[in-house]
Amino acid sequence: MSGSRERSDGFAVATGVAVPPAEIDVSNADRVASELFAAIKPGVRVVVVDMTLTTFCDSSGLRALAQAHDRAQAQGAELRLVTTAPGVLRVLAVTGLDAVVPVYPRLDEALAAAPRGPGQGQPTAS
Repeated sequence: MSGSRERSDGFAVATGVAVPPAEIDVSNADRVASELFAAIKPGVRVVVVDMTLTTFCDSSGLRALAQAHDRAQAQGAELRLVTTAPGVLRVLAVTGLDAVVPVYPRLDEALAAAPRGPGQGQPTAS
């Protein structure tokens, strides 16, 4: 699902939302990466990966997320993740990916957040 979201400050940001499967592993990581790459297209400034239903993500899935982040940055866009799953949060923290890609607990927060500049770290809790 893609579209334009208007934040409370009146600024509209073209966004794309991707919803990966419950488990991201070697059997489907390439497909997940392809879907994320497809969401990163001209005019889209923010791509939100709604991992609300994702409970497992192995190194193949992390690679797909990291590659999508790199592609988004190369096109002037931002990748954001939405998850509260302890296992997913743990692998994001252990690998340091959560220091590079902002992670939000809720989809509405990820959609409403102002675009980050390079190297701004994690979003602050609301």
